Amino acid sequence: MSSAKLVASLKPKAPYADLPRANVLGVGVHAVDLDLAADLVLDAVTARKKGYVCVTGVHGVTQAGRDPGFRRVLESAMLVVPDGMPTVWVGRWQGHRGMRRVFGPDLFLEVCRRSVNAGNTHFFYGGRPGVAQQLEENLRLWFPGIKTVGTFTPPFRDLSISEQIELRDRVAVLSPDIVWVGLSTPRQECFMADYLPCLDCKVMIGIGAAFDLHTGGLRDAPEWVKQAGLQWLHRLCQEPSRLWKRYLVNNSSFLVRIMLQLSGLKRYHLKPVQSWTDPETGS
Repeated sequence: MSSAKLVASLKPKAPYADLPRANVLGVGVHAVDLDLAADLVLDAVTARKKGYVCVTGVHGVTQAGRDPGFRRVLESAMLVVPDGMPTVWVGRWQGHRGMRRVFGPDLFLEVCRRSVNAGNTHFFYGGRPGVAQQLEENLRLWFPGIKTVGTFTPPFRDLSISEQIELRDRVAVLSPDIVWVGLSTPRQECFMADYLPCLDCKVMIGIGAAFDLHTGGLRDAPEWVKQAGLQWLHRLCQEPSRLWKRYLVNNSSFLVRIMLQLSGLKRYHLKPVQSWTDPETGS
């Protein structure tokens, strides 16, 4: 089943219906900072709320403008956090003064750090062969006592029926609290929307290139580059052949459309968020 059809058939996974959102070209991005985002993730785990978290920047917002199915994937997320500075700037323009960037790799480390005392368990889906295993080893060095329970390295294509069964059975045995998904946008968000109902876990979080950043496959940008909204340029210098088209097309489109929105020449409306419905109790 496609993500668009699946998400349309699900009740929204939105335990934070009252949380303020920035309107970024009609995509609701929660007005949070790193500390609050980590709190909300771990609160959802503790309360046994089943949902997924999207870490969304310019690329995700632009994709949602082109693809109604992907827009519904974002609308059905438990939490959508601002991964890029442009989304933060738009939020602050709209009055969300406490909104800060929630970079996926930073959210990953913060949740992992806090989860040690709570005893939460972690499963890793994504990366090239060996990357998720190296990530597990690094986390055990950085956060002694952290509970990592397994990995799954997918092929660079949709899973076959046998691979779907293997993943489902592996997760069923391990029953992790959090499944970290390290794919690219929009693939990781669609994966979470498709597989959340059939995987025995609580929260799924898509964190993009975090697997590679935390295992040395990519270099992280200096903090001043991030705050200036230029991390895309830092990434482009490392992967020009893969990313040049994405940034040329998406960044240009985003800039034009966001100027029209902020000037009032074009209006984008947010779809209302429904309250949480527990998938087990229906309440």
